[in-house]
Amino acid sequence: MRAIQVREFGGPEVLVARETADPVAGPGQVVVAMVAADVIYLDTLLRAGWGGEYFPLALPYIPGGGGAGRVLSVGAGVDPGLVGRHVLARGVGGYAERMVAEAEELVEVPEGVASPEAAALLHDGVTAQMLLAEGEPQRGEWVLVAAAAGGAGSLLVQLAKEAGARVIGAARGERKLSLARELGAEVTVDYAEPGWRERVVEATGGAGVDLAYDGAGGALGREVFDTVRKGGRFITYGSGGGALADIDPDQARQRDVTVVNALEAGSPDDETVRGLLAEALRRVAEGTLRPTIGTTYPLAGAARAHEALADRTTVGKSLLLI
Repeated sequence: MRAIQVREFGGPEVLVARETADPVAGPGQVVVAMVAADVIYLDTLLRAGWGGEYFPLALPYIPGGGGAGRVLSVGAGVDPGLVGRHVLARGVGGYAERMVAEAEELVEVPEGVASPEAAALLHDGVTAQMLLAEGEPQRGEWVLVAAAAGGAGSLLVQLAKEAGARVIGAARGERKLSLARELGAEVTVDYAEPGWRERVVEATGGAGVDLAYDGAGGALGREVFDTVRKGGRFITYGSGGGALADIDPDQARQRDVTVVNALEAGSPDDETVRGLLAEALRRVAEGTLRPTIGTTYPLAGAARAHEALADRTTVGKSLLLI
């Protein structure tokens, strides 16, 4: 099969399409013929060698955490009736024509939802719904979503709006701000422009936002924290450049701001993930949630996908179509 293989850590150029052996399903496993593979910012960090203590990778490896496609074959102990089913699959090595996944972790894709839409939810659909539950935006509250045009951010804008919150979308550039408005943001600000924090606070009547979702991380995440009102909530999940927002605990206590690092608890258990994915797919099938697919690439275009993510030029999700 054709797959993207990383033989050494480095820049996007180490993502090379090669012919590799077809995977074989072991007991309890299936082989999925991939149609669309998810591409996330974490993939770019791992490719560069970051995070080995959290995500140990042995070279060579095939990047990607999964995507959507149809079950091609099953291993021992797996219902052969799964063959041909349209599924969302998590696993290792998603940047490939075929991928092995545990049968019990598959989530069936509802009628009317295409593989690219399903793949766009694989990571960000879970993240956005977890963040929604963590922050619990209330009707009438001001909610700032930083990186509002990203994969998770674009879903959060919609979910917070549906909860009745007044959403402020922060992003870089008019193209991304336009998307945030289209998805339901009442106010948008460009955080590439000086004074953007002041404009956020001004939009809320001078108090600051009740809840901020920081999808940027790093220094920008600290600026997002500054927009939160006294007694508000700040939830960070971004890791721009590999760095989370480093919030001074004393400053948070002085302002009585609840600070939550959504990445600290690690990944949820498999059952929770499957439930969140099924819920996200249901919302898409019903038309109440729309994943924004900004750019798609062929399998051999994985390096270009990583370059665009690193340059922060992407809008919505980036996918590999296989």
